[in-house]
Amino acid sequence: MSRVFGSVRSRATLGATLVVAVALVAAGAAVLLSLRANLTGEAGTRAERSAQAVASELAARTPLGKLSGLDAEDTPVQIVDEDGVLLAASEDLERISGTGTAEVTPGPARSGGGDGRDEDGDDDASSDDRDDDRDNDRDDDSLAPGEIAQGASYTNGTATVDGDTEDYRFAAVEVETPDRGRLTVHAGAPLAAEHSAVGTALTSMLIGFPLLLGVVAAVTWLVTGRALRPVEGIRREMAAITASEDLRRRVPEPATHDEIARLARTTNATLAALESSVERQRRFVADASHELRSPIASLRTQLEVAAAHPGLLDLDGAVEDTVRLQNLAADLLLLARLDAGERPAGTRVDLAALAREEAAGRESVTVDAEPVEVSGSRGQLGRVLANLLDNAQRHARERITVTVRREGDQAVVGVADDGEGVADADRERIFERFVRLDAARSRDDGGAGLGLAIARDVAVRHGGTLTAGAAPAGGALFELRLPLAGADRGTPPA
Repeated sequence: MSRVFGSVRSRATLGATLVVAVALVAAGAAVLLSLRANLTGEAGTRAERSAQAVASELAARTPLGKLSGLDAEDTPVQIVDEDGVLLAASEDLERISGTGTAEVTPGPARSGGGDGRDEDGDDDASSDDRDDDRDNDRDDDSLAPGEIAQGASYTNGTATVDGDTEDYRFAAVEVETPDRGRLTVHAGAPLAAEHSAVGTALTSMLIGFPLLLGVVAAVTWLVTGRALRPVEGIRREMAAITASEDLRRRVPEPATHDEIARLARTTNATLAALESSVERQRRFVADASHELRSPIASLRTQLEVAAAHPGLLDLDGAVEDTVRLQNLAADLLLLARLDAGERPAGTRVDLAALAREEAAGRESVTVDAEPVEVSGSRGQLGRVLANLLDNAQRHARERITVTVRREGDQAVVGVADDGEGVADADRERIFERFVRLDAARSRDDGGAGLGLAIARDVAVRHGGTLTAGAAPAGGALFELRLPLAGADRGTPPA
């Protein structure tokens, strides 16, 4: 079962079908109940009108044998007295239930006259006495002689009329007759129309609902499949990219503006960033290997010469190559740690004191600093200032100026020189790894091209920026901006 409904398409189809099924069942039940209630109410109204008509005749002293309501074929009628004794019933009524009186044939003493006389033809002498007794026992809220009660009570039951048995809606109406006292008229209306209409509606629903659910399931299946078709294309292309390891490929982007199109664009952006990262790592490995090969080869040559001719050993050159190799290894290790997302320590660092400390011992370096504290790693920030000063010393003619100031909620460190400066087109490229703008400069004098790259990475990890511009004296100006201690540094970009 989990495999059958393991796809979004099948689950969406099942969910939509179940929701529509529940809605249809609820709506169908409401329609059937409403239809049944309306038709039952109409039958009750017809039954009440029939009972009211018979009660009106009784109130007018119409004899029981001459009541017109007893001749109706489709409206069974019963008339009972206060004691529940049947006085009259429809002629063709054979069996009845639901009225409280199952009798269908009046007793012989009550069925013959119906005109207020006894069997001998004499006036009923006790009739007036009974009327007097009823008048004495009548309450304030009882009916007056000839008055019909307002409203009726309703019951459901069955009746057999002329051999046909059907369900009926019975209405009971009370009437106070002048000669027979309080009588109750039970009249019924057939419920065949209600049963027929409800049965027809139920049959239509039982046939139509499954067909409608089938249409809903089919439409949902087709629409969901069409909507998810681009997703399947993205999945296949991603699988192909993973198998081929060709990060230059991109997933297809639908010509729409929905969530799937945004997913495709985001996926392509992720692939582009991944391709750039992999290419940068490959270039980094190649450049690092190239940079390491030169001092290692030089050191090996010197050691081989010293092994063959001890007197020709250039000890100072070997130490210099070893130091250069050590510095390069330290730079590569620091870059690896920054790339791995190492977070700087949250200690307070006084940039003014740190600038004076890094400038100490360097020639032609002037420091103009005010006390400004930032939060971060003292060692990494010191490495940034050292790299900026090393770069300035390689390009300055006579003077290097270091300034530390506060601007709003930022600390700004500027390192300016009076050299040739940096062209506008190269002010971003110089922060790339293993980049040297002066191709004629030797590797020993120009370094490995990692100083500015490390400085910018450290600045970014501290929530700041490092930019290159033009100095007032005409040289290069590098500005390091960091949030003050206690300010929100934000999330550094990857």
